[in-house]
Formats: sequence, structure tokens, C-alpha cells
Amino acid sequence: MGSSNTDMIVKVDRLPQPGETLLGGEFASACGGKGANQAVGAAKAGGTVTLIARVGQDMFGEMALEAFRRNGIDTDYVVRDRTTPSGVALIFVAKNGQNSIAVAPGANCKLNATDVRKAKNAFRDASVLLLQLETPLKTVQAAADLAAETSVRVILNPAPAQPLPPSLLKGLYLLTPNEVEVQLLTGVRVDREETAAQAAAKLLSQGVENAIITMGARGALWLERIFVVLFLATK
Repeated sequence: MGSSNTDMIVKVDRLPQPGETLLGGEFASACGGKGANQAVGAAKAGGTVTLIARVGQDMFGEMALEAFRRNGIDTDYVVRDRTTPSGVALIFVAKNGQNSIAVAPGANCKLNATDVRKAKNAFRDASVLLLQLETPLKTVQAAADLAAETSVRVILNPAPAQPLPPSLLKGLYLLTPNEVEVQLLTGVRVDREETAAQAAAKLLSQGVENAIITMGARGALWLERIFVVLFLATK
């Protein structure tokens, strides 16, 4: 369950200054959104995927639905919003690799608990629920609650970074924050393996079953509940 956006990308020599108009180079558009990316990634990895999302009744919504179906994703629970446009992201990419992004979430903001409950049959047949935070937090919580009722494991990528209530953290099968996100959630600044382990242990103490802290080029640290007691005993 999650977001669906259309990315509109312009390559430029450099990022424009405030009030400046640049003649850009190559233009490209692509389907995006963290929820859509999760769904397509899971489908390409061989999973049987159903997506719960909202898109507008516009050409971007049509493009997204076509892409989902092309990847074998069940779109029965992708709602077509009559009053709100699909989410879009406007992206400038400079030659040096820097980028500037503005996102209009559109219909993603209207995804709600009712949309989730209408997909209860999909939960009954599921083994894993993938979530992120580009839809309202109340909707994410509703999906996690329904997963708990139907014994579905929940994997949450807590991005974009924001504080999370204990009710959502408790019982998560897997949480996958990066260094910025885990510092917001635990107060621990991750700068090496030891502090990553401390942050992961803190998440597990809040009810998360497994935590993977991603650290860019330094790799990732995975801590599961079976090891947290051993870790804490050495402190």
C-alpha cells in the first residue's frame, strides 16, 4: 500500500537559481512513488502483488495503471480519484549529479482507511504488507492494524522521515530506516557500525522484530530480536 507518482525529469547543466529560467536538455518521464516502486520491485522479484493506492482520473493515472498491469500487479484496489489529480514529481538533474525535486502528492494524500478496509480480501491472501510514508500516517496505521488482524507481516520503509507513534512501531516485522530516519526515531546518531547497532537495538526495544539500518556506501546493519538480548548484555 502506498504512493504512486509520475516523475518528470529535465537534465540541465546546473540547477537554476531562484527566479531563473534555464533552457534544459533531455526530458524524460517515468512512473515513480515509493509505494509504486515497492510494488514493481516485489513483482519483478517474483512476488504476486496487489497494490492499494490512489491516482487521479488523468493521463498520469492512466500511465501508472498501465505500468502496474504491465508488471503483473493486481490493480483492483487502486482507486481513481475524481476530484484530485495524480501525484507528480518535478525533477531537475544537473551534470554534476545534483538534483532538485518538488513533489505534488495529489491523490496520494486522499488514500484513506476506508480504501484500506475495502481491500480486506487482499490482506487475507497476503503474506507480507509493504509500507512507506508517502500517504497519510493514519492510513499507514490502518493498514498495519488490518495486517495484524489478518496475521500479515509488515515491512515499513520509514521515508520520508517523520516521527512514528509507538502503536505503529510495535509489532512491525521489519523496519528499514537510513541514518537520518533512524536518528529521528531513536535519537542515536549513526556514524559507524556500533552506533547503528545501538539504534537498531533501540528500535527492537520498542517492539520492532527486525531492523535493517542502511548506511549508503558503508552498507547496512541487520539486527533481529533474537540477537538484541546478547547485544544489550555486552553493553
